[in-house]
Amino acid sequence: MGLPAGLLNAGYVELLRPLLFGSFGGDPEAIHEQMIHALAGVGSAAPVRALTSLLAASQGHPVRVAGINFPGRVGLAAGMDKDASAVLAWQGLGFGHAELGTVTAQAQPGNDRPRVFRLRSTGALINRMGFNNPGAAAVAATLASRNVYRGNGVAGIPIGISIGKTKVVDLADAVEDYLTSLRLLAAHADYVAVNVSSPNTPGLRSLQDAGALAELLGALVAETCLASPAAAGLPIFVKVAPDLTWSQLDEVLATAQDAGVAGLIATNTTLARDGLASADQHLADQAGGLSGSPLTVRAREVVAYLTRHTELPVIGVGGIMTPGDAMAMFDAGAQLVQLYTGFIYRGPGLAAAINALDVERHR
Repeated sequence: MGLPAGLLNAGYVELLRPLLFGSFGGDPEAIHEQMIHALAGVGSAAPVRALTSLLAASQGHPVRVAGINFPGRVGLAAGMDKDASAVLAWQGLGFGHAELGTVTAQAQPGNDRPRVFRLRSTGALINRMGFNNPGAAAVAATLASRNVYRGNGVAGIPIGISIGKTKVVDLADAVEDYLTSLRLLAAHADYVAVNVSSPNTPGLRSLQDAGALAELLGALVAETCLASPAAAGLPIFVKVAPDLTWSQLDEVLATAQDAGVAGLIATNTTLARDGLASADQHLADQAGGLSGSPLTVRAREVVAYLTRHTELPVIGVGGIMTPGDAMAMFDAGAQLVQLYTGFIYRGPGLAAAINALDVERHR
């Protein structure tokens, strides 16, 4: 048994978080980079992994989704571990799966800094990272060096990989760009998430339009059905934006179902700026996607809409800041949930508290 979630939460919020948020001049991205560096090093060592697994109470309640066995219902959202360097550490922090990336076919630096802004009074973040990552070949090499391959259990949890479009690649060439990433990464992924919903790559969200999305998903699913053995049967998920209208969601849903994808992830960050605390209004004009508390209700609405209109499993992500938010997402129909901003503000105690929820009994 691990430490109680309340104790983990208090230790993080009252002791560790003030130290983290105050380090490196308060620069959120620098703090993030140092955290990932630490998790990639000492946090990935076998004795530390064993200890943190006990402390984080990472057991959870097992569930099978899209043919994958998840040891718990709460996972790490894409954007936290972009280069896969900390892949061995996430189980020990209470996660039942981790989604790496977003990864692009070509290495790219992302947008200019500063590009991450912490809205502390709101419990939110704004980011315009722009898919900064070392490229699909480098991420594949990192995973190979850690012996993380599809289905071998080395990471202790299922590993998803989010793939996106390289910024310098024209939209007309997007399909081949995504296919390149899929082919390089398929052997290391238990599922692949197709990111067509980030607001930080110009034109990317246009790939959610029915025609473009049908071509992209058709090619990716075909790759898992007919092409390389490494990709055979690999589940493909589609990550959608929270800013789509209901009719646009209907189009995405119909296209995804026709293409034969395995599931949906809802939602990405939002371009809206509703719900900001007065102390954070000076950041409202910063470009980028907003995550955290202002997204809680909208993300849940999108998940509820999708689950009412499809049998495809849905992973709920966006504004999950408390165990109650997670349970509300499960009540909306999500099979799994993912954390990003909630983890930054609440730490591993949040994952532990969600793991303690008896979702099936509640339902």
